[in-house]
Amino acid sequence: MVDQTIADLAPILGKRAACAALGRARATYYRHHRQSPPPPRAPQAPRPQPRALSQPERAEVLDILHQERFVDQAPATIYATLLDEGRYVCSVPTMYRVLRAADEVHERRRQASHPATVKPELVASGPNRVWSWDITKLLGPEKWTYYHLYVIIDIYSRYVPGWLLATRESAELAERFLAETIRKHNVAADQLTIHADRGTSMASKTVALLLADLGVTKSHSRPHCSNDNPYSEAQFKTLKYRPDFPDRFGSLEDGRAFCRRFFSWYNDDHRHSGIGFHTPADVHYGRAESLQLERARVLQAAYAAHPERFVRQLPVPPQLPGTAWINKPTEVMPAL
Repeated sequence: MVDQTIADLAPILGKRAACAALGRARATYYRHHRQSPPPPRAPQAPRPQPRALSQPERAEVLDILHQERFVDQAPATIYATLLDEGRYVCSVPTMYRVLRAADEVHERRRQASHPATVKPELVASGPNRVWSWDITKLLGPEKWTYYHLYVIIDIYSRYVPGWLLATRESAELAERFLAETIRKHNVAADQLTIHADRGTSMASKTVALLLADLGVTKSHSRPHCSNDNPYSEAQFKTLKYRPDFPDRFGSLEDGRAFCRRFFSWYNDDHRHSGIGFHTPADVHYGRAESLQLERARVLQAAYAAHPERFVRQLPVPPQLPGTAWINKPTEVMPAL
């Protein structure tokens, strides 16, 4: 409407005065009212490059490149050989163009083709169904010294069934650590899936054979994808963000003493937000249901005493954990 008013006033006041009166920038007015673009040009037939080789000359170049003495040589080598023989047929890029037009420029070496890595999708509806494990480094007393902390976490209950602090990372230690933890918790065959990333110890043949013997299914993250192992990553963050976590550990025993305190607190005292602010041990050993009923009773008593303080509804405790997923699949809406 403003532009139309300017167009009506322009013959009387002029475009400058009309735009100033209505507060419209002249550039905006001209942009909206510029003339239609010129019609597209009619397509022209491609003209041959005057410097290009003729078809007989291209055929001659291809015949030369197909000669037995040149069949395994690069065009640059053929070009130099012909010059030494006092002959010039074309440039090296032109040789490549002729070969490319004949579909004869390919990779000669065998190229490894790897199948696309599959995104792991794991679900746990109870404890000891899916464990996730990983290894992190803890700084030692001096520069370039580290201790290696092996940790297993149950993704359903967030309970840590086992940990190990060692001076090195190896497949043998990982095998012994996993075997002892599985036997300690009496995990039956074909019950458990253990998920890990693709570190050398996790993906080792030693660990794979152990899990196969124990009837445990193994699962691995995709390469360079930390999101496939979120429970272990989050647990390591909780460990390293504790107020008493030191910059360095004075010795291996110092590190083990700290880990004993931390994992005792983490399993038995830590109220985890992902499991309704219960402790991992209560969820893992089935005590959370009775505690949930007690929480509900306390909230009902508080509501009965002062209902005016709860405006919207009767308060309820945080929900108990349902199923836990690693990469929950997206739900696809059915077609109508």
